[in-house]
Amino acid sequence: MNIEIKKSIKPIKYTFAMKQMEKRLEQIYTNKKKELIWILEHQAVYTAGTNYKVNEIIDKNINVIKTNRGGKITYHGKGQLVFYFVIDLKKRKINVRNLILIIEKTIIDTLNHFKIKTFADRKNIGIWHKNKKNKKKIAAIGIKVKKWIAYHGFSINISNDLKKYSKISPCGLDSENVSNLQKIKKQNYSKIKNKLIDNFLINIQN
Repeated sequence: MNIEIKKSIKPIKYTFAMKQMEKRLEQIYTNKKKELIWILEHQAVYTAGTNYKVNEIIDKNINVIKTNRGGKITYHGKGQLVFYFVIDLKKRKINVRNLILIIEKTIIDTLNHFKIKTFADRKNIGIWHKNKKNKKKIAAIGIKVKKWIAYHGFSINISNDLKKYSKISPCGLDSENVSNLQKIKKQNYSKIKNKLIDNFLINIQN
């Protein structure tokens, strides 16, 4: 089953990306288009998933876009890699729980390649890194399923401005609990996009 792979160079507006994925979902449902993987960065934006609470917006002056993905409130912007997909669960014979495990394994396997050990947390969904003092979240997961087709995806903080999280309780957490890869280990992450795609394709076939 072929999957179209898109990599956007310029930052993409969040609302535009959502419309494109919802359009693709309908096209997949009617067998007019292939499934999709879409790698991008967003123009700076705060988004709130279906489980967010109003008190998680600390700075009431920020504009927050409400979205239909799972999860709480987060920030997207420069230096954060967003991995979107539109995947037909029914044809692939996988359920939502399988998909979450596939996403988690994809991120963990990829960061392992960069010599960064990470783990999933059942209580606080996402991918975490632990040092001697504490643990920090470096990847967030949020998906939506419609007509047995899953879309949205996950984001990984690579070199983004962590101060942006102080305006919210990211994923219901204190902003101090969020980090990025460059803070954990300074190195070249230019190959991370292709590694994530390769690992996702392997994991979703198995």
